Amino acid sequence: MSELDLSQFYETFFDEADELLAQMEQLLLQLDVQAPDIEQLNAIFRAAHSIKGGAATFGTFQKLAETTHLLENLLDAIRRQDMVLRADMVDIFLETKDVLKSQLDAYRASQEPEEAVYERICAVLRQLAQEDGAPAGGAGPAAAPVAVAAPVVAQQPMYMPAASASGTSEKPTCVRIRDVGGKDAQALLDEMGNLGQVLHSQSKGGGLAVWVQTTCSVADIEAVCCFIVNADQLRVTHEAVPASAGPDVVSQFEAAASSFTPQDGPAPTSATALASPARAAAPTPPKAAAPAAAPHADKESTSIRVGVEKVDQIINLVGELVITQAMLTQTASTLDPVVHDRLLNGLEQLERNARDLQESVMSIRMMPMDYVFSRFPRVVRDLAGKMGKQIELETHGRATELDKSLIERIIDPLTHLVRNSLDHGIETPDKRIAADKDPVGKLTLSAQHHGGNIVIQVTDDGAGLNRERILKKALEQGIAVSESMPDEEVWQLIFAPGFSTAEKITDVSGRGVGMDVVRRNIQDMGGHVQLSSRAGQGTTTRIVLPLTLAILDGMSVRVGTETFILPLNHVTESMQPTQDQIYTVAGDERVLHVRGEYLPLVEMHRAFSVGHAQQDPTQAIAVIMQAEDKRFALLVDHLVGQHQVVVKNLEANYRKVPGISAATIMGDGSVALIVDVFALARANREKWSHTSRPVLAQAA
Repeated sequence: MSELDLSQFYETFFDEADELLAQMEQLLLQLDVQAPDIEQLNAIFRAAHSIKGGAATFGTFQKLAETTHLLENLLDAIRRQDMVLRADMVDIFLETKDVLKSQLDAYRASQEPEEAVYERICAVLRQLAQEDGAPAGGAGPAAAPVAVAAPVVAQQPMYMPAASASGTSEKPTCVRIRDVGGKDAQALLDEMGNLGQVLHSQSKGGGLAVWVQTTCSVADIEAVCCFIVNADQLRVTHEAVPASAGPDVVSQFEAAASSFTPQDGPAPTSATALASPARAAAPTPPKAAAPAAAPHADKESTSIRVGVEKVDQIINLVGELVITQAMLTQTASTLDPVVHDRLLNGLEQLERNARDLQESVMSIRMMPMDYVFSRFPRVVRDLAGKMGKQIELETHGRATELDKSLIERIIDPLTHLVRNSLDHGIETPDKRIAADKDPVGKLTLSAQHHGGNIVIQVTDDGAGLNRERILKKALEQGIAVSESMPDEEVWQLIFAPGFSTAEKITDVSGRGVGMDVVRRNIQDMGGHVQLSSRAGQGTTTRIVLPLTLAILDGMSVRVGTETFILPLNHVTESMQPTQDQIYTVAGDERVLHVRGEYLPLVEMHRAFSVGHAQQDPTQAIAVIMQAEDKRFALLVDHLVGQHQVVVKNLEANYRKVPGISAATIMGDGSVALIVDVFALARANREKWSHTSRPVLAQAA
């Protein structure tokens, strides 16, 4: 019989190990060192045990298996109260988690983990075990894993039969599985051989019963079997081998497997596939030896793992379907509704179904913000300790969802903002006490939906931004500023390239290479960032992002013979200007006076060199746009309508076009360009920065 190729399960193992490591870190950060919660300790131990078991089962991830083996022994000793938990142990365990993550990433990339890092962390864990008298563990897990599908006659049992106090063997373990096919039955029989000594096996009516002498717990046996079958197919008891059982185990073993009718399709997998019969050197209670199989099976029955590339492919196909539906609707708009009423009704139904399908598919890519927020307790803990500060982290809106592509890209900007708040914002305890504040600073991360956007805020209760220092630094860097500038404009100076008010450079922040990158990255995601601050009370950074970049609610406008799409979340209102609302400034630039506010007037035909456009602004339409905290008026010829469009990457299909973020295909098959509102606002701001607040004059 050929060996089972375990490499097909690698990706499942990597994904679940990632989740277990994240869970381990969260639980370690929540531990009360003075009075650790036993359930938390058990959960941390089980996470390490599951990773170790999975790594040992595959047999190719030896460094990962050894590291988790040593960690597991220490965690087992602590939860048994053979060791007393200390704060420095938590630090070591967190560092071990980081090493395990790097090892996992290396194996995922088909590389070997760094030897020096592996040897160092293992030495630290062994030293910690020796200091406290816990089992340090051997050179690796209990025994080298045996190939899963190796013939029984060629195997040596991993575990000797358990002996009772009188020296006689206990009743063997009987594993009964119902509704199992031939291939799965053979695999299960092989697994029982890995667990110990197979004494007898029977097959009847599509079921399999195996008697095995082993020291493995019921939980371990269930976990291994659930690698192949579901938990509800399984029953494990302790009972004697039937009297009719003959001595020829091998022949019965092979006969049992051959009596089944093969079933097509791969064996079902579950989260408990990570479990392994490999055991730690120190014995553990059966209750906590491995995660329970049934809950994992239930969870797995209601969800499946699907590669992101497959989801993206479906999203692209649904986008093409929406475009095709729009084309059909456009074509059918010229038909007589009396003659073609059934066709038009069908197209309306198709439009509703296409919209529902699109929303359902997009929801698959949505992930909770907890994916981002969960990594910051560790960041805050490490940096606070490094800087001698006491900081409490609060998070709100962890269940708020955001598109996967955006949620991964927002991690770096948020990390920089958090580090800035910890380094520059929140004061040291002595300074806070001197300012009559709580010595423990507070950092708050929040997320909430607002219309078609998500609003993410980073708030600290620190000293706030220093207006005088920012203005002084701006003057030193040659930036045109004035003492009369409103606070909102002063705060925006922080986003200038290379700008920093740090008095000294640290390895946390202060090199002036971050905030401009933060804003640019957020703008590249179609969002914007705002700052607000009050001296002595703290600073809030507000990030507004679209929920997804795959679809867009837009307003189509006509300029000359060209159609453009304006993102609807940036549109505040539209109006037809009158002559007394238009003023000229230096050169030929103009502004629009709207309810006491002078808005720069950006003519789209000039910005994009479009011919045959309306030249008289009083005969055109002004669309008032909001970009970050700035507003401007965009002059177009006509408003066409509002609709949801499928966003197509322009650079991937053509090239980068200044002032354009993407493109879409309209119902008539034509291509419309989606305007980059932030690029237009920046270009207009730079144009105005070369003028020195000119006197306004009403246009003739």
